[in-house]
Amino acid sequence: MPRGVAIPEIRQHLFSAVERVIVRDGPGRLSGRAVTGEAGVATGLLHAHFTDLDDFLASYAVDRSFLVSAGASALSGRVGEGSVAANLCEAVLATPLDSVRPWARLLVARPDLTGSVRAVLGEGTAGFDAVERAVAAYLTAERRLGRVAAGTDPEALALALVGVVHHLVLSADTGPDAAQRLRATVTALIDGSAATAPR
Repeated sequence: MPRGVAIPEIRQHLFSAVERVIVRDGPGRLSGRAVTGEAGVATGLLHAHFTDLDDFLASYAVDRSFLVSAGASALSGRVGEGSVAANLCEAVLATPLDSVRPWARLLVARPDLTGSVRAVLGEGTAGFDAVERAVAAYLTAERRLGRVAAGTDPEALALALVGVVHHLVLSADTGPDAAQRLRATVTALIDGSAATAPR
């Protein structure tokens, strides 16, 4: 990128670059130079906006954790409407799996960043923790309405759903097939719960 050209939303520009580096090279190859090179900006630009690489990665982790949890937070407004399985899938896929993948891979490689996320967004309120809590609360509300079988364990189903998402985003394929696998699995979990619940 030529010198002197303003870059709107430079933080998001750098966050997108770090995602491409993680997907291509893995989180173990991250460096400030790799990120700025991928972004096509001067090497000093990262340090003009962040204290160091750790501060940059923590800011990225917080940003993406918020995005991942935001989709799930919308579930509370869908209670009693539409299909339970479709509502869950829509909420989980509000942030596309191929965008969630680099964030999840980074947190696995750098578990210390989870502490940074919790310090900013709060305990249990961000990322997959927030998704699990939101799904459990949603399923509990739907169970009260009789749209989910009375014998359903919302917490267990929520953990299973998050486990499926975690597996899919850490696997090699996060394309359309992965989203379809998620929909099929969520539908099977919900339908299976209804079929096996005591009557």
